[in-house]
Amino acid sequence: MTDTILIQNYTYDLPADKIAAHPLANRDESKLLVYNKGKIQHATFKSVVDFLPSNSFLVFNDTRVIPARIHFQKETGAEIEIFLLSPQKPSTIMADAMLANKICTWQCTIGNLKRWKDDQSLIKVVNEISLHAKLIDRTEGIVEFTWATGQSFAEIISIMGLTPLPPYIKRDVSSEDVNRYQTIYSHYEGAVAAPTAGLHFTEKIMKSLEQKGIKKDFLTLHVSAGTFQPVKTDNALEHTMHHEQVVISKKTIENLISPNQFTVAVGTTSMRTLESLYWYGVQLLENPASNFLITQHDPYVKRKLPLRNEALEAISSYMQQ
Repeated sequence: MTDTILIQNYTYDLPADKIAAHPLANRDESKLLVYNKGKIQHATFKSVVDFLPSNSFLVFNDTRVIPARIHFQKETGAEIEIFLLSPQKPSTIMADAMLANKICTWQCTIGNLKRWKDDQSLIKVVNEISLHAKLIDRTEGIVEFTWATGQSFAEIISIMGLTPLPPYIKRDVSSEDVNRYQTIYSHYEGAVAAPTAGLHFTEKIMKSLEQKGIKKDFLTLHVSAGTFQPVKTDNALEHTMHHEQVVISKKTIENLISPNQFTVAVGTTSMRTLESLYWYGVQLLENPASNFLITQHDPYVKRKLPLRNEALEAISSYMQQ
């Protein structure tokens, strides 16, 4: 097993003035850097189809960003920010958790935690709807939410919450972010950050992909807040990675196995989902009773590895069973 990955080898300067604070009016007018056999070419994203082989198979992440930041104000005027991380009850499965009714529990990061007493209930009222928050576990950041209406938790946070912009965007949330910080194909709620590579795709580009005969499919990875967690160790292998929920269908597995196609992961979230799928296939071939949980060290254990399609076929067979 590799025992050192030096973070200094991946460190570079990124000037603040090179980070766009607001999106362009048109998604597909963003810059596109094309690297091909050692040569770099600059283009715009609307020409991305020209650089994709006709036998390409694009894999998109269709997660949808939730308004995960909820601000509560105490009677003293102190503000407590609760940032939703992962559901605990009534289910740890994101799709089920978003449908929770009247009560649910989440693990959160809490801003100004020292101002929140253990026996104190926070209340936020919007449009005559009241959301109560109770601190269950201070150390773990476990918060219980309750509300009296018949709305789902997804509907409640759409009223109470704010879009969680990345920490490198140094501005307040605006109304444009509600729609622009989503891909046009976002569907399943549960991410606290957008799969950003997909933000540049438009309906026109999707149609041009189809016209060129380029195939596509979708999977779901709910991006967690850990995606912005900085690596604070010199050796990256000593950094504790966060976990994220993945949802993928047997049909997509079968599409990935199809021969004579050039698979293209749209962004790092799709890429790490595909990588995790491979490693799960490896685990199933080694132990048919394996659960779908890939640890951060699995890929670094040296052993004879199966071909990609062998791993995927193992997953397809497991799903069939």
